[in-house]
Amino acid sequence: MVQTLQRYVILVLLIAIAAAAWTLLIWQQTGMGADMPMEMSSLTMGMKAPLFLAVWMIMMIAMMFPTAAPMILTFHRVQAGKQGRGETFVSSWVFVAGYMLVWGVMGVMAFAGAAGAEMLAGHVGLSTVTAARIGGALLMLGGAYQLSPLKDLCLAKCRTPIGFILTSWRDGYWGAVRMGLEHGLFCLGCCWLLFLALFPLGIMNVAAMAVVTLLIFAEKTLPSGNGIAKLSGIALLLYGAAVLAFPQALPTFEPVGAMTMN
Repeated sequence: MVQTLQRYVILVLLIAIAAAAWTLLIWQQTGMGADMPMEMSSLTMGMKAPLFLAVWMIMMIAMMFPTAAPMILTFHRVQAGKQGRGETFVSSWVFVAGYMLVWGVMGVMAFAGAAGAEMLAGHVGLSTVTAARIGGALLMLGGAYQLSPLKDLCLAKCRTPIGFILTSWRDGYWGAVRMGLEHGLFCLGCCWLLFLALFPLGIMNVAAMAVVTLLIFAEKTLPSGNGIAKLSGIALLLYGAAVLAFPQALPTFEPVGAMTMN
């Protein structure tokens, strides 16, 4: 009874934290007001590294906490069983800390890549049409990855929490951190190109974030998750091809002048 109550508390906290993160993201988007087109076209959203990373982590909490909940609850169930046998208990939040560390490192890499791309684009005077077509190619790359064996391998690890627990269990606090890191890497392997696709769609495009979140959740939890991943890959390939042919199909496309970088 106590263990069941604890799992419900953890689940409610995960949902509440994710909901708070979504609220902040929506507030951030609506707060941009008239500057939204400019900010969406900027890969770094016109932000310096600390603010970008803060927003990135809020995005990861909003998008990944719901999809990681089954694994976190499974980890807690095993730890609660160990506690019941008088063994060392490790909080699930230690596991979560290791998991989020992976996404934090990914955020640093994302900012470095985005800032570097902005500098290069500004240096060569990249036109909006060319920039949009690069975005289309990136969408096609994400679609191709959805159909790849590596995607299948990582998704298989994420779809079976108990299987991950049985094959990757480590005792103690550092063991929990290591497990969080390992699961985070598998999760990153599932999703990294989907997140990369957010850049051409608009990094603060809440609608795009919501679609990606629902897609990741469906891939991980529904019986037809593998098929959903394949269908989404085909959809990204087709949409990316459409953007290559018609750059205006990209929501971040700016119709006049050269792309303004901040």
